[in-house]
Amino acid sequence: MTPSRPLLLTRRIHLDTGRENVVVISRRSRALRPEIFRGFSRVEIRSDPKVLLATLLITDDDALVGPDQLGLAEPAFRRFGEPEGRRVSVTPAPPPDSLDAVRAKIQGRSLTAAEIGAIVTDLAHYRYSDMEIAAFLISSASFMTSEELLALVGAMANAGTRLSWSESMVVDKHCVGGIPGNRTSMVVVPIVAAHGLTIPKTSSRAITSPAGTADTMEVLARVDVSVDEMREVVATCRGCLVWGGHVNLSPADDILISVERPLSLDTQEQMVASIMSKKLAAGSTHLLIDIPVGPTAKVTSAAEAMRLRKLFEFVGDHFGIAVEVITTDGRQPIGNGIGPVLEARDVMAVLANEPGAPADLREKSLRLAAHLLEYDPQLRGGTGYTRARELLDSGAALKQMQKIVDAQGPSMCRTDLGTLTFDVTATSDGTVTAIDCLQINRLARTAGAPIDKGAGIRLFKKVGDRVAAGEPLYRVFTFGESEHDLALAAARAHAGYTIDGHTGAAGGAAP
Repeated sequence: MTPSRPLLLTRRIHLDTGRENVVVISRRSRALRPEIFRGFSRVEIRSDPKVLLATLLITDDDALVGPDQLGLAEPAFRRFGEPEGRRVSVTPAPPPDSLDAVRAKIQGRSLTAAEIGAIVTDLAHYRYSDMEIAAFLISSASFMTSEELLALVGAMANAGTRLSWSESMVVDKHCVGGIPGNRTSMVVVPIVAAHGLTIPKTSSRAITSPAGTADTMEVLARVDVSVDEMREVVATCRGCLVWGGHVNLSPADDILISVERPLSLDTQEQMVASIMSKKLAAGSTHLLIDIPVGPTAKVTSAAEAMRLRKLFEFVGDHFGIAVEVITTDGRQPIGNGIGPVLEARDVMAVLANEPGAPADLREKSLRLAAHLLEYDPQLRGGTGYTRARELLDSGAALKQMQKIVDAQGPSMCRTDLGTLTFDVTATSDGTVTAIDCLQINRLARTAGAPIDKGAGIRLFKKVGDRVAAGEPLYRVFTFGESEHDLALAAARAHAGYTIDGHTGAAGGAAP
């Protein structure tokens, strides 16, 4: 007779373990001996038919988890989807079969579409540890064939929700990122939707930047809408600006990115797979890709941008998506604000045609919108820019944005700016000759963005501007003293501005 598996009672532990599933048992567990799990990186929690793979931790604190309990950290509890007190079995979990394919990739073998599909399925079901995900990423970064790239895009798109639309033309745009304040989507979408084209924009939250489009849009409206709600918004407004993660587009991509970015693994193949899998899942038929090129951008040279363009076109052709790729100026931030609240204010200033609205954000948005409008067969060639400017200047785009905001519902976020501020000032007279986009991004995150939506940076000077010694280059906004002190120290170490070959320095707290 086969002995029954030991059972424990589940207990919810208010512990945020990020993406990873984590469970906790007592060292004095009455049902399990923790030492039997040595040699296993994962365990299987089962309450038929529910099964969850998780990393096991051991505690000596019975107040946290008692001897007859199994603690589930917040992500694990949410994914398991059962109430507290459920009796579950816990057994060592064998590694996923697809790890054999990862080992083969490490050894230099190209993978089949079936092997890549199995890996992506296991990723999407949280069956890999971060170490195993890193192994797959590093082995793929070494080399990836064209066939592997196509298989990865298809598998990632199929692992989550696949949206389809009744319209024959569904337009979209995407920027490969890296440029602070580059919130053009929030201007482009209402322009294009006001014209009448369908543009259901799904966007990401920030991972290493101070704001993603979803973070900034959330200052104005709810972005965590369901698929059905998203369809209703698009039916009413011809467009939307929502968080793609909530509608489960290419979920394996978010998992890969969470490990990829801390390792600074951002190969062109992985970037293309990430972007194209989400656009394929979103049902896009016509896609505009914006590649900013600059010394501190993700793409630093024209040759690199050319190769990236070829990859996007190759994948687009295979999956039937019309892809247009343009390169833009990535030498400095776009707009005046960096951080969700400040960027949202820039966007609304452009849409409202306010005199002080950032001209660079307006102009870049118009040019991107023009490319998308040119897809309209009813619009004569070469008139896209004129039409985009007409929709913006007339207030039609602002009206369309207000319609989208109303349809998505009110935001529940704080929209005030951080109350603790300091200015970074020029150390000498001269001209701003360079701005380090990467450093400005890091500084805004140190200040608290995007977790604190009102944290961030307001720029006063751009490349080419004249400055006098002691004149403010930008102002940093924070909410907490610790973030204020950390940001001030970071700015003093590296302000991110070059003035005639010299770096600016941080001044004191602004009044």
